[in-house]
Amino acid sequence: MIESPAPAAAAELTANRGGSRRRWWIAGLVVVALLVPVGLLLPSTPEPVASPTPPASSAAPVRAPLPSPTVGATSVSVPRDLLRLPGRVPSRGTGTFTYAPGRGKVLGAKGQLRRFRVAVEKGSNEDPAAFAAQVEATLGDKRSWIGNGQLRLQRVSGADKANFTVYLATRDTAGRMCRVGGVNIMVLGRPYTSCRATGRVIINLDRWRLSARPYLTAKVPLTVYRQYVMNHETGHELGRHHEGCPKRGGPAPVMMQQTLTVRGCVPYAWPRRNNKRFEGPSL
Repeated sequence: MIESPAPAAAAELTANRGGSRRRWWIAGLVVVALLVPVGLLLPSTPEPVASPTPPASSAAPVRAPLPSPTVGATSVSVPRDLLRLPGRVPSRGTGTFTYAPGRGKVLGAKGQLRRFRVAVEKGSNEDPAAFAAQVEATLGDKRSWIGNGQLRLQRVSGADKANFTVYLATRDTAGRMCRVGGVNIMVLGRPYTSCRATGRVIINLDRWRLSARPYLTAKVPLTVYRQYVMNHETGHELGRHHEGCPKRGGPAPVMMQQTLTVRGCVPYAWPRRNNKRFEGPSL
């Protein structure tokens, strides 16, 4: 607690007020000089980290840039006129597969019922449900194998019994699976084509995303090539064999190896044409 000065000392205090003030002023300077080096003075106002935002009323509106069109790996989302998907295609996956869930409707009106499963390799960056939707859309078309009224097809889940499975596999896995099934799909040292082994329709991811030279040369969209390769390999599973070009300049039979050559024909994706079976000479 600070006490007031005694009465006896008041006169002396008054008489010496002027000199005392000078002594306190000098003492204050000494204190300030001592405090500055140790940083005990109050800091000045700090600089802002960022410039203040101008009021909304005076700021010009900022427009976000329009996103550039991109095509992802999802199997279904492919523009109709696109010839091939951009970007790097995984050359290998995990070697294990994810099955599309659930059951699809029966495709076709009558005839023998064959059930199939759909599986996509993990690490392929493809969606099993999206791939299954395209498989069903192709095999359920009246221009496909069900159109003759003698066959019905139905997709089932991975846990169900099935007559065959449609696989979407990276090129290395496809090459291995086809080789085990007795089919060599190598071209220039790489697994190139797709194949059918007993009970297995194996679609090469490279072709699914990049199409094949005869289709690219003819500027036929990737969606059409996908229909072709699905019909071709499923045709093998149904007992069909390779065919040749019936007429130069005409459509190629679906059982021709159109991934490699059309032999004077033009690409065509379906086993039926004008509501009847379309085929070429046996090879």
